Amino acid sequence: MQKKLSGSGYWICQWGGWLAWFAINAFFYFTLSEREKETGVFLKLITIAFLLGILFSHLMRNTIREYKFLETPLQKQIISFILTTILFSIIYSCAYVAIVKTLDLRFKTEPKISLLNQITRNAISNFFLLFIWNLIYYIYHYVERNRKQEVDTLKLQSVVKELELKTIKSHINPHFIFNALNSIRALVDENPARARTAITELSNILRSSMQAEKLETVPLERELNIVKDYLALEKMRFEERLNIEMDIDEDTLNQPVPPMMLQTLVENAIKHGISKKIDGGFIRIVSDFVDDHHELLVQNSGQLNGYVIGESLLPDGQGFGVRSTQDRLNLLYQGKARFDIKNLNSEIVESRIIMPVNNL
Repeated sequence: MQKKLSGSGYWICQWGGWLAWFAINAFFYFTLSEREKETGVFLKLITIAFLLGILFSHLMRNTIREYKFLETPLQKQIISFILTTILFSIIYSCAYVAIVKTLDLRFKTEPKISLLNQITRNAISNFFLLFIWNLIYYIYHYVERNRKQEVDTLKLQSVVKELELKTIKSHINPHFIFNALNSIRALVDENPARARTAITELSNILRSSMQAEKLETVPLERELNIVKDYLALEKMRFEERLNIEMDIDEDTLNQPVPPMMLQTLVENAIKHGISKKIDGGFIRIVSDFVDDHHELLVQNSGQLNGYVIGESLLPDGQGFGVRSTQDRLNLLYQGKARFDIKNLNSEIVESRIIMPVNNL
């Protein structure tokens, strides 16, 4: 529906603009022109110019869209803007002169000039006309792009706030607090130092949840520290049933990532994978540069058995974490990042995030 409205809006502007041009030329010809009025010839010539204008400006628009001129850097946009205008003004002029010659249309008082001069004069006139058309087209899309970026920014802020609230609820739910405090209580007499460390780890996680809405991205190293605190608490609960592996390229530690995103995926892996297996399992986190992109992997024991969203098969209850991850990546990186979750084999689930490299 939106595409149809957008297309109809374009044609309204297209016809409205050229009809305005038609009306202005007719007004000047009939009111200000001092030459002898040849109404029939004038109306035929201006109608031909009007129809060709609509045709070639539309073809010019299709060329701009087909070759994605608006997605290139500004300098290339300016060059393509000028070259496209010159090219179509020449084609427009050639077509106009050819039709006029074929129909033998000319004013009686107009002096005879060579074919080349006719094409040149019309090309110059058409250049300024199509230049204005192109300028309006480019300005419209520039303003529209900025407006869309502002809307996307607001959406991102909304998603981050929603994620913060959901994450806080996830972390402060009775089961999580109960399990963590029970584990800490058991350590108070046996290992007081470890109990104090566990309390610090728990407070770090809760503090990060509270601060998640304040930043769009954080360094991977900061995010990993929260994940390590979370896994340390879960290790107390699962003991030998949870094996943790980390393969982190140190060069990726300064790469920006959305806050709490990795932690959410790790929590899902524990909740929907490890906790459902009697013998427990492993969780492996990988961060590396692959093909000029930053790649994050979370692999865990388990299987995806649930419902399908898009092309991803999601376990029951895991929908929010996956949806929020995909939404935040789309809004933050404008389609340049990718997320997927799948069964790697019959025993392992893999969540993969691919993001552009930020050359700091």
